[in-house]
Amino acid sequence: MIFISLFGGVLLLLYGIKLLNDGLQNAAGSKIRSLLRSLTSNRLTAVGGGAFITGLIQSSSATSVMLVGFVSAGLMSFRQTLAVMLGADIGATLTVQLIAFHVYDYAVLIIGIGLAFVLYSKKTITRNVGEGILGFGFVFLSLKIMTDAITPLQENELFRLVFVALTDTPALGIALSALLTGLIHSSAATMGIALVLAKSGLIPLKTALYIIFGANIGTCATALIASLRSPVEARRVAWAHVLFKLFGVLLFLPFVSPFQELVAASTSDLPRQIANANTLFNVILAVCFLPFTGPFARLILKVIPEKEEEKKFGPLYLDDHVLGTPSLALGQAARETLRASDIVRGMLVDSIKTFKTDDTDAIAGIKNQDNLIDLLDRHIRLYISRLSSSHLTESQSRRAMTVLEASRNLESIGDIIDRNIMPLAMKRISKGITFSREGIEEITLFHKRIIDNFDAAMSSFAGNDRDLADRVIRNKEELGIMERELVQAHLDRLRKGLRESIETSHVHLDLIGNLARINSLITHIIYPIAEEKRAKGREDMGIDQ
Repeated sequence: MIFISLFGGVLLLLYGIKLLNDGLQNAAGSKIRSLLRSLTSNRLTAVGGGAFITGLIQSSSATSVMLVGFVSAGLMSFRQTLAVMLGADIGATLTVQLIAFHVYDYAVLIIGIGLAFVLYSKKTITRNVGEGILGFGFVFLSLKIMTDAITPLQENELFRLVFVALTDTPALGIALSALLTGLIHSSAATMGIALVLAKSGLIPLKTALYIIFGANIGTCATALIASLRSPVEARRVAWAHVLFKLFGVLLFLPFVSPFQELVAASTSDLPRQIANANTLFNVILAVCFLPFTGPFARLILKVIPEKEEEKKFGPLYLDDHVLGTPSLALGQAARETLRASDIVRGMLVDSIKTFKTDDTDAIAGIKNQDNLIDLLDRHIRLYISRLSSSHLTESQSRRAMTVLEASRNLESIGDIIDRNIMPLAMKRISKGITFSREGIEEITLFHKRIIDNFDAAMSSFAGNDRDLADRVIRNKEELGIMERELVQAHLDRLRKGLRESIETSHVHLDLIGNLARINSLITHIIYPIAEEKRAKGREDMGIDQ
């Protein structure tokens, strides 16, 4: 029965920590990303920002995922991520600090409060907070179950000999703790077990210190294994985390006795001493390594170089490891879509040049770009479909459809440029014809207005800006009028018998028509955003009535 209780208690502990992490991450929402970026202006604020964000969402792995994305997008330097990472390790100790308090007897009450939020709240954010509270309740309940189960083992001589061996053999204690943490993917769970053993009198503070050292190393295992097939930025962040911890443990080992005395002086309660030791370990690590983040970053860049095959084109932001966190995954998919939009914009901007010069190489280059758009679209659609199989909120489902619609229409714009507009450019060159001065000026102006509308549409998509989406729709109507005026102006020149207009008539009219089709697809990109605004307006009117 002892081992059955321990087994159930450990599983409940793991589930409670997962529920706690998921609930707090969802409650924090996507704004946590912009908050993290704003707190990294220098090394000190980066450490504070990492500690604050991780303390808020209680997941250092989620913080690491955001760091990888920022580095990939060029929004943050790799050196900055090191400072944030040091802070994240401090913030991650908050869970252990909380569970070190003697609140086991109130576990059922905490669970009840969490369930009340989850079952009876209509607001998503309140339910998410409730999940976090419920997770805490399960953690405390699991600790109570394991403490009661382990108490009889205080008199067991075999168990005492095992833990004496761990105290006398630091390397063994550290290795076992790291292995356990790597297997269960949670340093907080390993710390929780250490707290239970300490409370039951089975391990002294010195043994607990070795468990702390091992847990801090083992917590890197999940990210390290997951990063093996990930982009180079993910591998660098993961390895930097591992090396920080390894160097930190090696730094502490010669000073275990003074460190033990320092921790013992902080409180007389052994579980609280263990929690304090974990926090102090990471705080001292941050203080020691923070001045050397620059050289350390250069070392990592040399140790983890970019592989030759990674220089090939492919998705940069579609990280499989964040599919379990929809808000993060949708942010990654949106950024990949924006990356595709940059390529499409480049094709659109360059397309007009092929009607002003006879450069066939430029045409070939533009056509090759379409293959890149097709590849990104396939990956984005597959990524969203995999995400959709998980639990999404209503707003997340709408955002997923917006991303899909944007990617699909960008791919269609690329196809029009590749299959329709570029053949027209080749036809003009092969026949040796040129547009009239008035004709090319009109097409250039029309083309510029469409690019402006494209920029507005992608800005609306990036910021989910509904007012900007409405402006894009109004621009479509104005450009529709402009299209008809350009066609009429060309027909007027034909009636006057202008030679250039007669020679280029087919190319001229088809080019205008294809540019108009592109503008229509641009508008389709932001329809889901505009529809959301109209739906909200109808709801507000219903409330007023």
